[in-house]
Amino acid sequence: MAIAGTVKVVLGSIAFATFWVLAVFPAVPFLPIGRTAGSLLGAMLMVIFRVITPDLAYSAIDLPILGLLFGTMVVSVFLERADMFKYLGKLLSYKSMGPRDLLCRICLISAISSAFFTNDTSCVVLTEFVLKIARQHNLPPHPFLLALASSANIGSSATPIGNPQNLVIAMQSRISFGKFLLGLFPAMIVGILVNALVLLSMYWRLLTVQNDEEAGRTGEVVAEEEVSSHRFAPATMCHSPSLNSQDETLRNRISTGENEVPSKEVINGTTNGFGDTFSVISLEEKENLREKWRKKVWRSCVYLVTVGMLVSMLMGLDMSWTAITAALALIVVDFKDAQNCLEKVSYSLLIFFCGMFISVDGFNRTGIPSTLWDFMEPYAKIDHVGGIAILSIVILVLSNLALNVPTVLLLGARVSASAATISAADEKKAWLILAWVSTVAGNLSLLGSAANLIVCEQARRAPNFGYTLSFWTHLKFGVPSTLIVIAIGLTLIRG
Repeated sequence: MAIAGTVKVVLGSIAFATFWVLAVFPAVPFLPIGRTAGSLLGAMLMVIFRVITPDLAYSAIDLPILGLLFGTMVVSVFLERADMFKYLGKLLSYKSMGPRDLLCRICLISAISSAFFTNDTSCVVLTEFVLKIARQHNLPPHPFLLALASSANIGSSATPIGNPQNLVIAMQSRISFGKFLLGLFPAMIVGILVNALVLLSMYWRLLTVQNDEEAGRTGEVVAEEEVSSHRFAPATMCHSPSLNSQDETLRNRISTGENEVPSKEVINGTTNGFGDTFSVISLEEKENLREKWRKKVWRSCVYLVTVGMLVSMLMGLDMSWTAITAALALIVVDFKDAQNCLEKVSYSLLIFFCGMFISVDGFNRTGIPSTLWDFMEPYAKIDHVGGIAILSIVILVLSNLALNVPTVLLLGARVSASAATISAADEKKAWLILAWVSTVAGNLSLLGSAANLIVCEQARRAPNFGYTLSFWTHLKFGVPSTLIVIAIGLTLIRG
């Protein structure tokens, strides 16, 4: 696309710069309106400045991506309620053989959960539990928090539903779920291993012995009971009351009666005034048992629907409608008003995507991205090692400056078209390279991905044992890990 007129270029650049500043710095002092409102502001300026018409703005919104994002968020809400992440958390502490074993478990479980339930979800529900385990064993928290965030990003690269940029790539490239997974799975597995080795090499001495001084600086030791009783994602774990609390209530009701031991006739509910009391207790026990079985059946249905969704995607069915169908199936199985569930969907993220689609499309119409790509394209061909290296550097830098999803929207079609002139296999490989580098690039700095910020904020706000993961602590680990993992992963991507 040729460069547009001067006025259109200037106004389009101003609108896109507004979007970019508020997306990267949502609390900027002169306009602290946040990412979502900033995204809409950028989109509105594109229309007001006539860089893009209202009809083209509406058509720029990619509904299949929004549908897939909405469906996966609803499914994740039900999985949290069905204790999926509770079971994953238990795997972290079950028969742990020391700090280094725990760190490796965190890397593996974080990666696997992120590949199928998104990296942001995994970080939200696992951060506080990981922090509690570190405190319980009197260990410095930052190696484990870094393991959680970085592994979540790497693991999410393997599937189209692992993170938002992969959703965009899967929809635009029309690569099936199965081919996407096969193309990136080897890189993801090796990347997790390499990332764990980098963490172990950097913090080997710190993880060799329990560091009392570090624990004294950063907070108190957490009792084992608090770890074992940790509740995952309490805001979404609201399907039914706790069975333990019901049992406790039952015990309290019994203890408030006479201290004497009732006779056999009383227990059978046939003597004096106690018969009615124990009949009520018996009815409550039956109700509790019925509720327990209902929860088990409901939980099994949630897991079956989720597995069915993944199998359908692997079979090549439309991913957007498959996710929406799975979400609605879970709502029907829940058999109650879906308002509480739907309120937990991040609509602000969906609105952010709408504004971003319009802002990026408007910026594309200025001709600036095409002009810059025309300059870079001869040096970024993926049919030789140097071209792959240059393309990866461009993606890495843009992903940290302009965020990974806008980078994918700006580069995706251009990188694909360039690779298509070589071969169809190279076109697919170009999309996978874009997915791999733009995702792992998030590990470079604390501001590189939402998952990093979630872990940092969740850890800081943890009651009684909060921990602040600093920018420089993350950067010292992020730079070497990101560069090594990206480089090794690029050699394993299958086109």
